[in-house]
Formats: sequence, structure tokens, C-alpha cells
Amino acid sequence: MKRHGKKYRDTLKSFDREKMYDPAEATQIVKRNAKSKFDETIEIHVRLGVDPKKSDQNVRGTVQLPHGTGRTVRVIAFAKGDKAKEAEAAGADIVGDQDLIDRIKGGFSEFDVAVATPDMMPAIGKELGRILAQKMPNPKSGTVSANIGGAVREIKAGKVEYRLDKAGIVHTIVGKASFGEQQLAENVTTLLDAIVRAKPSSSKGTYLKSITLASTMGPGVRVDPNRVRTAAAA
Repeated sequence: MKRHGKKYRDTLKSFDREKMYDPAEATQIVKRNAKSKFDETIEIHVRLGVDPKKSDQNVRGTVQLPHGTGRTVRVIAFAKGDKAKEAEAAGADIVGDQDLIDRIKGGFSEFDVAVATPDMMPAIGKELGRILAQKMPNPKSGTVSANIGGAVREIKAGKVEYRLDKAGIVHTIVGKASFGEQQLAENVTTLLDAIVRAKPSSSKGTYLKSITLASTMGPGVRVDPNRVRTAAAA
């Protein structure tokens, strides 16, 4: 059984682990307890009342966080000709077509997000389907677009993807510990509002089952789903 250090145990005493806080309160606690020497990432984990095995209850989308993620996102772009120049001008880290496909087949993996123009998808799907896996460009996440320059700029500016995993949980990031409390709270609210709006029509019963905020090295803080729904309705 894993034993946590004294600093972590002391952090647990600084808040009520059984209490459910509103998003702003939870954000304050998580930020206050992010005491590592590096700038910790603030993560959110949302358990949804949907069946991940049913295709009509798959929750997936993207949202532009108002204050970005604080991360430097490495973006590669599959494009040709003028579209390749457009991607480069927008800030893509690496741009290519068949040469980039071959490079990834050869083992290159030092990137966070892959975007592509629609005409590149047949070759990408055929040659890189298994290799890219969850990093595969997808129209639903906005990473397949004729406006590839706009797609690159949005990702660089802090657009994040949220998607349901096999356990029915959405995991993503909402910023860094160095962000201001209001910035983090606004990012959290924006993300949760997007997830609420993405509720499948076939989903019945309680949709937001549990929400937890945590920093990279800190304990999780529970968020009250009822107060999130109230905020979204308002």
C-alpha cells in the first residue's frame, strides 16, 4: 500500500475531504495546496451518469478555456501546399504530408495534438490509425478542418478536448497552479458548462455524478454537482 509523505498528509488536514464544495471554493483549496517547486497542473475528473458502451451516450467535445491551459502544446499538422503554409503561419510546430506520416511510422511521437486537412485523412487513417490511436485527428474534436490555420491557433490558445473513458469519467486539465483563483474558477466553470450542454438526450437520471479537482501532487477536492447545475442553469 502506497504511503504518502508528511507534506501530503498535512495537506489533507487543511480541508474537509467529505465535504462537497462549490467550484470556486474547491479551486481555492486546490491552488492553496499546490506547494511543489514546479508549476503543478490543475486537473478535473467528472464521473457522468451515462453508459459509455452506448454510442448515443458518448460524451465528447472541445471547449476554449478563457484563460488557456498554461501548457505549451506541441502541434503537428498534416497538410499540403497552401494549407501547409497556413498551418505554419498559425504556429504549428511541424507541418508535412507523406513525409510526416513516414516520420511518425518511424517512431516520432514528440507532439501533443495532431491536426489535418480533410484530404489528408484517407492516408493518415490507413497508415497511422493504430499508431496515433487517441491522437488521431477527428472532426468531432475540431482537429480535422479545412481551416487548419484556425484549428492550430485555437489549440495553441487553450482549446481542450473532453471525452468519456471506458469507466464513464471525463479527465482533462483546467490550468496551472500559478493561475489566479478567478482564472482557474472561470476555466472550471466554462468546462463544466460545456459538459452539461453535451448531455446526451438518451441519458436518464443523474448526469453529473461526481466531480473532483486536484493538482498534480495534491489530494482531490470534491465539487458539489448540484451547485454546478445551478450555476449552469443561471
